[in-house]
Amino acid sequence: MSLSLYDASIAVYIRMLGNLSHFMNKAETYATDQKAPLSTFVEASLGHGMANFARQIQLASDGAKSGGARLAGVEPPPMPDTETTFPELKERIAKTIAFLETIDRKQVDGQEERAIVLTFPGRTMEFIGQTFLLTFSMPNFLFHVTTAYALLRNQGVPLGKMDFLAGAQTAA
Repeated sequence: MSLSLYDASIAVYIRMLGNLSHFMNKAETYATDQKAPLSTFVEASLGHGMANFARQIQLASDGAKSGGARLAGVEPPPMPDTETTFPELKERIAKTIAFLETIDRKQVDGQEERAIVLTFPGRTMEFIGQTFLLTFSMPNFLFHVTTAYALLRNQGVPLGKMDFLAGAQTAA
């Protein structure tokens, strides 16, 4: 059995966004136990020009919804980057998952060779579907999920490797 483009993209985006929500649930429990404000986590940054936790969530969301939309040949829903609280960030993750769940396998599978062109200020990047997923979209998405995980770990949230890999399916 071969791995489909849908399984390598939409299924992974959904799974890892669920894991990201799991990280936030653990952070909420930790904050309650430590009597720490959640705003400390929202504002946490690794420094050196790195975006804070809230922005990492927004960028992970953007990466998943835009990546999925480009592979499916549809427009992603607009999501202004206005979230500043844990509930707002968790709602953004839920909205992103809900959008990805509207993408049908038939919209993505078979699009491995379809042209995908990204235009940035001063630069254009051209891909085919499979290369877009494997060399740009998924690495970008996972970068932001990993950074969000690292920010929470850096703040003392008791997250482990299995939280990253299995999320809510991790044994307590």
